[in-house]
Amino acid sequence: MGWLWAIIVGLVLGLLAKAIIPGKQHSPLWLTTIFGILGAIAGNALARAVGIDATRGIDWGRHAFQLIAAVVIVFLGDMAYAATLGRNKQRT
Repeated sequence: MGWLWAIIVGLVLGLLAKAIIPGKQHSPLWLTTIFGILGAIAGNALARAVGIDATRGIDWGRHAFQLIAAVVIVFLGDMAYAATLGRNKQRT
């Protein structure tokens, strides 16, 4: 069940990050989901490092760190994906 939640959270975070980033992103949905999962993992680690890992109620701080990390990872990952697509188009 943990993997299912990771995929759902990754999908939501990835789509939110894509909505926040201006312009068109070229990465497919499956890659956006993976970027979102990585953002959730990185955001949890950052929240834990800052000391917001366990709070009562909704962890708004942890969720903010997850979203910020997802935005950064989706942005950088999409740039890498677009660069890879550009190289592949030049070869053909």
